[in-house]
Amino acid sequence: MRILAIIPARGGSKGVPGKNIKLLNGKPLLGYTAEIALQSQHLAEVVVSTEDEQIMEVAKNLGIQVPFIRPMALAQDNTPTIDVIIHALQWFESQNVFFDAVCLLQVTSPFRTLEFLDKTIEKFIESGCDSLVSVQKVPHEYNPHWTFEVNAAGNLKIATGETEIIPRRQELPTAYHRDGSIYITKTEVLLKQNSLYGKNTAFIESEPDFYINIDTMEDWEKAEEMIQKKLK
Repeated sequence: MRILAIIPARGGSKGVPGKNIKLLNGKPLLGYTAEIALQSQHLAEVVVSTEDEQIMEVAKNLGIQVPFIRPMALAQDNTPTIDVIIHALQWFESQNVFFDAVCLLQVTSPFRTLEFLDKTIEKFIESGCDSLVSVQKVPHEYNPHWTFEVNAAGNLKIATGETEIIPRRQELPTAYHRDGSIYITKTEVLLKQNSLYGKNTAFIESEPDFYINIDTMEDWEKAEEMIQKKLK
């Protein structure tokens, strides 16, 4: 299976200015994802999608291809990720280069390991599903069976639609949330269904010790602490 890895890295980060190439323990944040992606034997191509010249330069220095410039219209705060992926696929198709699936690797999850990336891709291939996402367990206090919405009368209703709340934590079904580290989707699903997920989605649980999603300066400080703990 030919899989294209896309690392989206636009220049307009607000939570952490210049986040994608900001140095984390002396290395550009982009570098953590780039190094792992380049080592995987399961990825046919690894590219960065960006509109930013500085990010392009850093990516090239890291050995990552930047074969096209992302249009500014696709580098806005509200740009859907799938539009960025489809733009990349269409560019490759214009060059008569085709892929069976796309692996989306977000720079904001820098600590995934090569072993985990390869295991994720292998599970996707074996599953035959339209897509696969990496997940983390939802803490029991946030389990959807214990969360509420407001009904038309202004009162609480159980978010899952049940009439009686599950009384004991031990009875709660396991729930997961997407952690943003890895998404893999078949090309035909992306292009024909305009979807990252399709009809059936496999999952893999990320390694909790390596999980972080950097969106704020507090997240950045936590990432620095995680590195220092690993070094010790």
